[in-house]
Amino acid sequence: MLTNMINLPNFNILDMKESEYDYRFLVETTALSPSHCSKCGTVANLYKHGKKQQLFFDLSMHAKRVGIYVNRQRYKCRECNETFFENLPDMDVNRSVTNRLINWIKEASLEKTFTSVAEEIGVDEKTVRNIFNDYVDELEAQTDFRTPKWLGIDEVHLLKNYRCVITDVENKSVIDILRKRNKDTVISYLSKLQDIDKIELVAMDMWNPYNSAVNTVIPHAKIVIDKFHVVKLANEALEKIRKANRQNVSAKERRQLMRDRYVLLTRSKDLIDFDDQIKLQIWTQNFPLLGQTYELKEKFFDIYEAESINNAYKLYQNWLSNVPKELMTYFEDLIKAMNNWEEEIFNYFDSPITNAYTESLNRLIKTMNHVGLLVVVTLLKPLEQRFCLLKAIVKLKRKRNSKKLKLLSEKCYQINSQIGHKLVMNGCMKKFMVLIFPH
Repeated sequence: MLTNMINLPNFNILDMKESEYDYRFLVETTALSPSHCSKCGTVANLYKHGKKQQLFFDLSMHAKRVGIYVNRQRYKCRECNETFFENLPDMDVNRSVTNRLINWIKEASLEKTFTSVAEEIGVDEKTVRNIFNDYVDELEAQTDFRTPKWLGIDEVHLLKNYRCVITDVENKSVIDILRKRNKDTVISYLSKLQDIDKIELVAMDMWNPYNSAVNTVIPHAKIVIDKFHVVKLANEALEKIRKANRQNVSAKERRQLMRDRYVLLTRSKDLIDFDDQIKLQIWTQNFPLLGQTYELKEKFFDIYEAESINNAYKLYQNWLSNVPKELMTYFEDLIKAMNNWEEEIFNYFDSPITNAYTESLNRLIKTMNHVGLLVVVTLLKPLEQRFCLLKAIVKLKRKRNSKKLKLLSEKCYQINSQIGHKLVMNGCMKKFMVLIFPH
């Protein structure tokens, strides 16, 4: 009966001990003696040189951790005078675990924290992390990466720092996440890309190091400023005057103005609910400057509906001439950006590409950070229309909260519907791509 308990036919079980949380097996191998020296290759000139008891961890059994003590035979070669242990085909050559446990750890680490996996099987958390890192390296080596025609450069705020995100805009996928977003880091990455001449367009935000890096490494590519970052400045102008008006209203009106903020930031054509339309009318009539700013915000958004770059230029010039002097301060950042990045911003109207996919992913990362479970998700979509795991889990906190996990799962589902991809969420969803940032 003992022989079959661990289901490893290469071993005979000599003894077994059971405690409240563990099984411990003492075994010896059934394999034949080696036919040659593993050091020098000499055939049949060996002799036994004592045994050593070694502990290997295995898959859990009956909800208990399993340890296998192997009385491992040592051999010595008469030719080279070197010693070596007998081969154990069921055990990993680099770590004190079985091969089948290695495979289980790879899969389990996608759904659980490294700490919980380690506690379940009785190994150190660092061992679990290293096994998963090796697994990720294997998968990354198998990935067929192709330089995209439309490259996206964006960033996410992660682990107290901004990280540069490299995307394939055309296929709506994230290629890589860099540790920093400075010029040297981006230049170093872009310089290593194969077939860089294939890149035609680069979508980015108004971060000058990105612009300098692209002009240095890919001077032939046309830079397109993502419209999301431009129109956001129009919304920020509206926010500034909304906050300025709080000083002129009662406490009750101030709270209402805060609650109705979403109405002011929503496009008028998207305000379908009648109550929201009434709220907008009340605020814009009671506060004329706020109403003017809202109209200017709406007209600026309309620029991005222009059918040609020439029409867009005309609409912008008309918009700029209609900004009253008293509102110039609020739109200062937007006007300055339009002046400094004029060519790159208006390139959008000839090549309307955007990093909207990455922005959706950023919202997921912020949600994960908010609930205290941080996983960076990196997606790559190869020709076979399937996902590959690229890198590994970034940071997972020890405490787990089912309510927070449920909330995060719901948020992930909402974002999945928007971006059309399944994203991994540790503990809630399975098998997609995540990235490690050592810190």
